[in-house]
Amino acid sequence: MTVTPYAVRSALLSRREIVLLDVRDEAPFAAGHPLFAAQLPLGRIAVEAEWRLPRKDVQVVVYDDGEGLAAFAVEELRGLGFTQVELLEGGLQGWRDAGYELFEDVNSYSKAFGELVEHRRGTPSLPAEDVQALIDEKADIAILDARRFDEYATMSIPGGRSVPGAELVLRAPVAAPDPDTTIIVNCAGRTRSLIGAQSLINAGLPNRVFALRNGTIGWTLAGQQLEHGRQESIEVGGDVDAARTRAREVAYRAGVRRIDLAQLAELKAETHRTLYCFDVRQPDVYAAGHLPGFRNAPGGQLVQETDHFAPVRGARIVLSDDLGPRADMTASWLAQLGWEVLVLETEFSGQLETGTDGAPPPRGPEGRYKRPYEGTDNPRAAMEAYLEWEYGLVAQLERDGTHGFFVI
Repeated sequence: MTVTPYAVRSALLSRREIVLLDVRDEAPFAAGHPLFAAQLPLGRIAVEAEWRLPRKDVQVVVYDDGEGLAAFAVEELRGLGFTQVELLEGGLQGWRDAGYELFEDVNSYSKAFGELVEHRRGTPSLPAEDVQALIDEKADIAILDARRFDEYATMSIPGGRSVPGAELVLRAPVAAPDPDTTIIVNCAGRTRSLIGAQSLINAGLPNRVFALRNGTIGWTLAGQQLEHGRQESIEVGGDVDAARTRAREVAYRAGVRRIDLAQLAELKAETHRTLYCFDVRQPDVYAAGHLPGFRNAPGGQLVQETDHFAPVRGARIVLSDDLGPRADMTASWLAQLGWEVLVLETEFSGQLETGTDGAPPPRGPEGRYKRPYEGTDNPRAAMEAYLEWEYGLVAQLERDGTHGFFVI
């Protein structure tokens, strides 16, 4: 049985639960796919499908681009107990023939959203040359790297310190307690810099806040040297209550609702809906003690890689955080990305679970798309092409018309 591209698009527009599953390897997926497609290669279905798609009767529409993978994927998913698995009529070519947009790269809709945020809010940024000049003159600045810690350790802006995205509202006031200190948020490219800087602006920090324009890519293209192996991070401290108040106000403006444990139990009992429960703290804090049933998805990465963590478009998401600001800020962005997202209010006490969440082992290098913003050996032309692609995403979102994003 097949589903037409029109029917898939209609489900996305009406926000019905649907999974549009690309079963090719990551490299061909990155060459072109529908905006809300999730990538799960045929060889990983047995490993990942039940983890990423928690409800067996969710609608799953599978496609490839004529490689003959999709039919095998349908059978494998049905063998795992998924009951509503169908092929996309005509595969990826059918989507093209219908006149619908194809997006390149990975985590495309999160990146497109970051561009929309800058477009709508005018998120301030500084080019690499200006930031280097501030460093050289020993200006009063704090450079905060919003990526995962391992990415930061691989390559970083000179003097930068690690503050992963969802931690910024908590930790930036510790890094820059003087409101006269200028804060510069960076990532490897654009998205996490823009979302991180705008998070601090939305939360009303008194400091001047900028994104590093084009991140470490822009730094490299400017001919400036990165540092390697840095291990400096900013710990939680200062006025946590103030951070909590700031973040809650941002979540309120985005329309985020709050629930307690009894209401969470009611949501879990609604078996006709997919429910993702994520603890948005850093992995080491999560492993030390987390609420039962909550998976670990550090907030900055959850906003960056939503298609990986939550492939069921239209599902509900509940977030937890022992302090509050990380969940509230993450929820504010997910709400703007069109998700029904709620924050759980409860004490982290009683019977907590420890250790990892049991997520599938990471993928190997087979079929992986070489990201132009990772590592230190990227060709200049690839980095420049990547930036040009990002600059065009706002116009492509408008042509596509399915996103439903809004920007507070």
